[in-house]
Amino acid sequence: MTRNPKAIIFEIDTYGGYINEAEKIWKLISGLDIPTISYVNTKAESAGVLITISSDKIAMSDGSTIGSAETIPNTEKVLSMWVSWLRDAAESNGRNPQLVAAMADKSIEIPGVVKEGKLLNLNSTKAKELGLADVVANDYEEILNYLDIDYNNIVSSSPTLRTHIASLLSDPYISGILIILGFVGFVIEVMAPGFGAGGTLSFIAFTLYFSGNILAGNSGLGVVLIFLAGVVLIIIEALIPGFGITGIGGIVAISISIVLATNSIQAALLSLTLAIVISAVVLIILIKYGYKSPYLSKVILKENQDKDKGYIGISYMNKYLGKEGEAISFLRPAGIILIGDDRVDAVSQGDFIEKGSKVKVVKVEGGKVIVRKVN
Repeated sequence: MTRNPKAIIFEIDTYGGYINEAEKIWKLISGLDIPTISYVNTKAESAGVLITISSDKIAMSDGSTIGSAETIPNTEKVLSMWVSWLRDAAESNGRNPQLVAAMADKSIEIPGVVKEGKLLNLNSTKAKELGLADVVANDYEEILNYLDIDYNNIVSSSPTLRTHIASLLSDPYISGILIILGFVGFVIEVMAPGFGAGGTLSFIAFTLYFSGNILAGNSGLGVVLIFLAGVVLIIIEALIPGFGITGIGGIVAISISIVLATNSIQAALLSLTLAIVISAVVLIILIKYGYKSPYLSKVILKENQDKDKGYIGISYMNKYLGKEGEAISFLRPAGIILIGDDRVDAVSQGDFIEKGSKVKVVKVEGGKVIVRKVN
């Protein structure tokens, strides 16, 4: 870092983060005796708005945007505090406080700029026109020359490896992919015996998702605890018959933690919806066609079965139609039943069937035996 710099340029490209962290940055920047410049090179949304207006001057690149600073959660108390910070920061640097407040409070209407019910978001041209941005430029030299700041050289400070990793993993597209992989892996793990590839995939995906957003400052350990609580509830549900409040609670807890972990609730909800839909499709494929594939057979407990071990061949399956037996593993929906002395792979007709339950074979499709619970 150069001693006694003529100015400091803060390059900004962010979807935002925790507002309490943004407040700390605001205080640090506003407390500097050196001229400061915020350079929005792509976007400054949410908490990024406060950081941007903390500097003495604002520069924006062509096509960059600033705004959409509504808080999450959007309670009256939190919003009121947040808007007051934005107004204070704007006024301290001679900017229009109403303009900045409209980026966070959709009840504010500015004729010709933003209607009531909409959050203000400005591109670089409009921000310059309204006086929020001082200059529209695409490099440091152009910014410094426009602001008439004399300098000998420009020293850049590169982001750390941690910053690069946080930026990559918290990217909405990457986060969305991680959410989808996490759910798909979870579905595969639930369908398969033991802990295998599905569980490993799910664990890695969700670990990267939450770690990236924590490093980026979008969330804290609290959301991880909510997620783990959801996982525990689903595990409990898997160990008891039926599908009740614990399973529903687990799904709700996991969904809430995923949404709270990111600063873009719209992106999180979209990714969550896609993950649920794709996972449902994967589940249907595994149930209907997994037993036919040499690659998917293990997912529904369809392994090589020797007669010496008590298993019987597909050609003999029809003889079990209408017969009753006992579930010697959980069927959710796939598992193993015992009919007489024969161990047979079976799939429930849709309901979870607990170990030890009496079952009846209601249909045979090739090598797939379909059963229902006998009350």
